[in-house]
Amino acid sequence: MPLLEVRHLVKHFARSSGLFRASSVVRAVDDVSFTIEEGETFGLVGESGSGKTTTGRCILRLVEPTAGEVVFRGEDVLKFRRGRLRRARRDMQIVFQDPYSSLNPRMRVAAIVEEPLIIHRIGSRANRRARVDELFRLVGLEPSHLNRFPHEFSGGQRQRIGLARALALNPSLVVADEPVSALDVSVQAQVINLLMDLQEKLKLTYLFIAHDLRLVRHICDRVAVMYLGRIIELATASDLFAAPQHPYTRALLSAIPIPDPEVRRQRMLLDPATVNRDRPLREVAPGHWAAI
Repeated sequence: MPLLEVRHLVKHFARSSGLFRASSVVRAVDDVSFTIEEGETFGLVGESGSGKTTTGRCILRLVEPTAGEVVFRGEDVLKFRRGRLRRARRDMQIVFQDPYSSLNPRMRVAAIVEEPLIIHRIGSRANRRARVDELFRLVGLEPSHLNRFPHEFSGGQRQRIGLARALALNPSLVVADEPVSALDVSVQAQVINLLMDLQEKLKLTYLFIAHDLRLVRHICDRVAVMYLGRIIELATASDLFAAPQHPYTRALLSAIPIPDPEVRRQRMLLDPATVNRDRPLREVAPGHWAAI
């Protein structure tokens, strides 16, 4: 049984009418289905506005879906009442994209990392503080800095603090929502290596949301490509990069920079009029699905 199974997930946003605009519905996530196996890193990629972040937040019910099912360890998360959902969130956590806005600037980082333990009433005060020290060491930070405020840390260090907070409750699934896109390139590799080390050490499962395909190729086992709220291709990372089937996937891959200045890649431009959003996925090779 997969650790997580997303079935026909839908999230529509109503856009109100304006002086020169009629009301409309934005289909941010439109019939999305996929599974994630335990211990896997599953990549969800696409350009801004494709629906990947909304999908991740719907899974955790940070945004309430319009329809569909999110089955985690055999139970539909979307049917949980408030108390049951709170308990489920011990197993499902998120690392947000922006390490600058996701940490409360008025709280010391010790209190930020301890907060999930307080909310879930885990341990005594002394036990919680010992756990916070342990988490700081786990993500490569010095416990002697726990009394500092977020602004006293660099962007990479702040993202490590956010990761420590996400790991406080020993989750099984971590939604990493573009966790390095706001960081300098020199720091990105450090955070990615940390994520991979923690996955091996703590037996974590990742939903890795990104638009940087070089990272996805490096760390993901399988990848789903989203376009206008739908998954248009799904395959192992090696198959997707070796033999992309959908025109949108090919266009995305053609935009990856090549470090060798002597090599010029032929950019492909996608004509949106040629993409049929309603075309279903079909298996074009074993384990490789595309909406073509």
